[in-house]
Amino acid sequence: MKSSPKRSTIPALSKGHPRVNLFTSHPRTVGETYFEHLGSASHFGTRMIGAGVACLLHGIFPFLFVTTGSKTIRHLHETMITHRSRQRAAPELIDQGAYI
Repeated sequence: MKSSPKRSTIPALSKGHPRVNLFTSHPRTVGETYFEHLGSASHFGTRMIGAGVACLLHGIFPFLFVTTGSKTIRHLHETMITHRSRQRAAPELIDQGAYI
């Protein structure tokens, strides 16, 4: 029995979109270019790693970094959700959960 060819599990490829959409489709849903999204994601990731290390150290030394984790979470939430303008997103994607 022959097996059917494997279909891509990556949505952009399975729909026949050019590969470039792999790098631009999500940033477009949040109203950013690829490089703007790269910068934002890098900033967020770096802050999250730093807060994670602070939380691990806080677990060992409870007197250190007492509020660092919670302050970082609040700051990142404020930056990502509250300050982002819904108008920056691609209008056709707002109702599809581009902003959660």
